[in-house]
Amino acid sequence: MISAMGSYFGSSYNSQTNGKYISAGNSDEQNLISLKDKVNTLIRQNDIQKDVSIVETERGITVRILDDILFTSGSAELKGYSKIILNKIAGILKNLPNDIRIEGHTDNVPVNSNMFPSNWHLSVGRATNTAYYLMINEGLPQERVSIVGYSEYNPIASNLTPEGRANNRRVDIVILN
Repeated sequence: MISAMGSYFGSSYNSQTNGKYISAGNSDEQNLISLKDKVNTLIRQNDIQKDVSIVETERGITVRILDDILFTSGSAELKGYSKIILNKIAGILKNLPNDIRIEGHTDNVPVNSNMFPSNWHLSVGRATNTAYYLMINEGLPQERVSIVGYSEYNPIASNLTPEGRANNRRVDIVILN
């Protein structure tokens, strides 16, 4: 089983080296290309190009999901349709050995409700609910998942326009290197 999984993920188990994994050359790069291809296919098949994108950074691969596909305004409760998309993303993530970080982000418009007295609370609530759904409902290994709430402090666009604020309200699923 170890050998088969190693072959799938680009390593091989060698009993001659006391079970140490031997790198299979460029397999990390091949796995990265395969992962990006699978996520891009998922995005195209579900016609969600305007709401879901894939970004490669020094940390790894980020599946960026804008908040309107996952949540209603000011809420951290997952929408029904979002669960379909998360189910398909989980199908890809479950087969990876990488750690996964779920990151919640907001724009800079203040929130103040009983449930979410600040954007910090909202960003953490969204990351937490997304992570719990992926772990509990989709079987992502809990020991590989972590959450982070960035509030408004890690924008990808200007908060001066409605379009920019919409891009900043997101959940990033980061597949760490």
